[in-house]
Amino acid sequence: MSKAVEKLKEEFLALLPPTVFFFFTLGLVAVLRALMLKGTGLSAATPITVALGALILGKAVLLADMTPLVNRYPDKPLAYNALWMTAVYLVVALILHYLERLVEFWRQAGSFLAGNEKMLTEMVWPHFWAIQIILSVLLLGYVVIREIVRAVGAARLRQMFFGRPRARPA
Repeated sequence: MSKAVEKLKEEFLALLPPTVFFFFTLGLVAVLRALMLKGTGLSAATPITVALGALILGKAVLLADMTPLVNRYPDKPLAYNALWMTAVYLVVALILHYLERLVEFWRQAGSFLAGNEKMLTEMVWPHFWAIQIILSVLLLGYVVIREIVRAVGAARLRQMFFGRPRARPA
């Protein structure tokens, strides 16, 4: 196999876990938003939007992981890194969530400033914060599991979770 194909395979395998996680997470958030918005006349996310968002967030996590900002406490107990990384990812999620809503209001109002003003007055803030709370719990779970995998190894975690593989008959 050529080095380019090998590198693409490595990148794809690294991108897969966060992308799958964010696909299901954003899908759950989309369903919850649709339920909260039912009867309000506001639109909910489409499956294509969810998939595109998952790909973007999956790659963003990989890029963020390459910076020293994210992995600040590699030699401390796992809780330090898990809480720190969750906080960093939550700030990014908050900004992205705010901008996502802003784009909707910007389109309606015709300008950025008018859209921001309209959003600040018309948005249902309890819905916004409910989504942020759900994202925080899901992100914390993702980061905790990822830190455990980093500490014990993927093979060991699979063995711990699913048990020892059965011996194959000869």
